[in-house]
Amino acid sequence: MQTSFWDNVRFGGGIGLNFGSGFFAGNLAPIGVYRFNEYVSTGVGLNFAYTSERNFYDSFVVGGSFLGFFNPIREIQISTEFQQSYVNRTFDANVPFTDEKYWVPAIFLGLGYTTNNVTVGIQYDLLYDRNRSIYADSWFPFVRVLF
Repeated sequence: MQTSFWDNVRFGGGIGLNFGSGFFAGNLAPIGVYRFNEYVSTGVGLNFAYTSERNFYDSFVVGGSFLGFFNPIREIQISTEFQQSYVNRTFDANVPFTDEKYWVPAIFLGLGYTTNNVTVGIQYDLLYDRNRSIYADSWFPFVRVLF
């Protein structure tokens, strides 16, 4: 029996919200993945993020990524991702910083545990730069859902 291209495509991604006293961060990261076999998948993704801290700054990020997944066994996922993002950071007038607009790359290596459609794990950014990265740390957890 022959399968069509779309039988091997899965969609999903991640979503996040973080808020506190005068702080808000939200992100949306849809992805599309093509599964070659039970071990190897590849795909593309988009990322959108907005962060705001009252009386300090607003930041808007948009970007794209190429992803690769390897599952040596069904429950374990090794991932790689190249992400390129455009950052637009605007500081409030009373803050002694200059507004910024720049591109920032990231290369992630990740390890996750998969059950059904959900993978939970940790990633490391090989190109992490604490002054330019859109992430607070080079290590961070992730949750990825594919349907």
